[in-house]
Amino acid sequence: MKKILHVLLVLLLAINCKQSRPGWIDKDRLLNRQPEEWLALGGNYLMQHFSPLEQINRDNVRDLGFAWEYDAHNTVSNVHRGLEATPIVVDGIMYTSGAWGFVYAVDARTGKEKWRYNPLVDASYGRRVCCDVVNRGVAVWEGRVYVGTLDGYLACLDAKTGTEIWKKDSFTDRTKSYTITGPPQVAGNVVIIGNSGGEFGVRGYITAFDLKSGEQKWRFFIVPGDPKNDPEHVEVGLAARTWDPNSNWEAGGGGTSWGESAYDPELNLLYVGTGNSTPYPIWYRSPNGGDNLYLCSILAINPDNGKLVWHYQTTPGEIWDYTSTMNIVLADIQIDGAQRKVLMQAPKNGFFYVLDRATGKLLSAEKYTRANWASHVDLKTGKPVKTEQGWYKDEPKLVMPTLSGGHNWQPMSFNPLTGLVYIPEHNLPMVYKQVEHYNWKPDQYSTAIDYNVLFDFKSIRHQVKDSTDTIPSESLLAWNPVTQKAAWKVTDGAPDGGTLSTPGLLFQGTRTGYLKVYDAHTGEKLKEIFTGTGIMAAPVSYSLDGEQYISVMAGYGGAPMCCYPQDAVFHKYENVGRILTFKLGGIATPLPPLVKEIATPAPPDGEIRRDLVSKGFLQYDSYCAACHGNIGSNRSSLHPDLSKLSEAKHKLFKEIVLGGILSQNGMASFSNSLSVEDVEAIHAYLLDAQTKSYAKESSIVLTEKTN
Repeated sequence: MKKILHVLLVLLLAINCKQSRPGWIDKDRLLNRQPEEWLALGGNYLMQHFSPLEQINRDNVRDLGFAWEYDAHNTVSNVHRGLEATPIVVDGIMYTSGAWGFVYAVDARTGKEKWRYNPLVDASYGRRVCCDVVNRGVAVWEGRVYVGTLDGYLACLDAKTGTEIWKKDSFTDRTKSYTITGPPQVAGNVVIIGNSGGEFGVRGYITAFDLKSGEQKWRFFIVPGDPKNDPEHVEVGLAARTWDPNSNWEAGGGGTSWGESAYDPELNLLYVGTGNSTPYPIWYRSPNGGDNLYLCSILAINPDNGKLVWHYQTTPGEIWDYTSTMNIVLADIQIDGAQRKVLMQAPKNGFFYVLDRATGKLLSAEKYTRANWASHVDLKTGKPVKTEQGWYKDEPKLVMPTLSGGHNWQPMSFNPLTGLVYIPEHNLPMVYKQVEHYNWKPDQYSTAIDYNVLFDFKSIRHQVKDSTDTIPSESLLAWNPVTQKAAWKVTDGAPDGGTLSTPGLLFQGTRTGYLKVYDAHTGEKLKEIFTGTGIMAAPVSYSLDGEQYISVMAGYGGAPMCCYPQDAVFHKYENVGRILTFKLGGIATPLPPLVKEIATPAPPDGEIRRDLVSKGFLQYDSYCAACHGNIGSNRSSLHPDLSKLSEAKHKLFKEIVLGGILSQNGMASFSNSLSVEDVEAIHAYLLDAQTKSYAKESSIVLTEKTN
């Protein structure tokens, strides 16, 4: 009897010891998540972005106010970057990530920093991203924190101190423009990480590492490689049958995985969403066509061995950048009178999918936004029925949704009490036109799309059927996954941030700098708090000492094409990255400094090489515009406007662009992509733009003084 009591005492002490360690999450705790906890990016393993807490409710949400903030910028770059992660809160400590793969551990009661991890990223990777040097979150497991860094490493940190335990290279080829912007996912005894870089011409895959040792356990390639080489595993060999053997293998194919995945510990299945093609047009990529597996798909993988259990492809033969990397939500819902274990996703292509998560069987798929590339999804074949409007090989076409999708990476949430999914829905009509001659080039966008005509609606005027066909739209959409119909939608106030639902409330941030609160049943707006900082990330809720908090990462960034609209608050306030936390009885939220208007400096003396200006514009458009935007946009709070360079920067222009002397500020060397002549052409274009801008501003000032 004494021996039995001794064993029980040892086990009890071991359990208490584990739970007293910072960051201790295990399978039992995740499966039995307590209401006050937020243990995964989506709250628990179901990844629903739902909290059962209801101390903050419809009756008192008017009293919600600022509790604390944490400065989440870093020193890798002297400009503020986008923050997209969903924090994890364990035993009073908040763990989250920032740009480049920084990790922050802070006191969830006060915002006081516990530790900060600097991944020491090679800054040259900052030029290899389509959509900012962002990071979408960490995984916390058994006292360790896992994060993917922009330059391709999976780092394992001690949750108590932030000390690096191990760091493993996940890239297969460092000559390619791979990056990591997505979060890791713990599944069984492994932690997996995907990668980004599809627009630059890479081959997507995910890699699984042992949780404790960091030993690589398996790797799953999402698209096949050159058939001259043996396939790495059975599944990718089968996928090769859906590609033309004479495909453009040099371009990589795409299929990168960079979104929130999910894991069902009861079924022991890992669910991974995959990305778009490279290049987009299939006639350049796989000339004889084919479904091109596993692009734009949902994969169910056994994490013990990396074997594919089932797959579902949302967009066969994809040509539109219709990634399926949007967050995956698991739920148990009633369909046709039977309780089903389902997986739900609203990918870019505009259809909302409900799948049986054990078998991959398609249960339903309906349009949640405007979509004209397909009429419907055939439930018998599981495939979309495509229309001629989506085919832009022979002429430019007005297509919806477009590159930014009907729903992008910003997490949707599911409320099991209302039965509704809350989607940041948006639709930006665009013109798809192929480039006339396509050749893959390293470190360049490799999509084969003509970005100069994206909004040239005059060229496709005959295709416009309705006055709203060319008008952008966006909404906070409440979607019923059972009926596949909208329950309600909110269309005002830039509702484009990720969502958090609680029993009766719905929280969402906006690019205009607000945290907004709605009635989860009706969509009635109940509260809005102005923060002065654009919010893209999804909020979380947790409780400490009987007090409920709402917390969100604030800081705007992303792809210039879709993320720099004129109503974005960073045009007025500096884009200061921070964690903002609110509670009942809180105070007014502190605002960041106002943006200082930057006058165009006088251009340096000397003649401009007029013969190089046109070439310089083309080179600028290819290599610089993705970060710095259109010349004259004055986006001083995000990326410098290069038509406002100082005389000193002009003198050092070649050293900056080719020599990389500002690489620690995020401006990497372009010496492997641009020649001296190319840089001279870009400089001529910038000098010409600065001269014109200076003359215009001087004229305005002179006129004002005269008047």
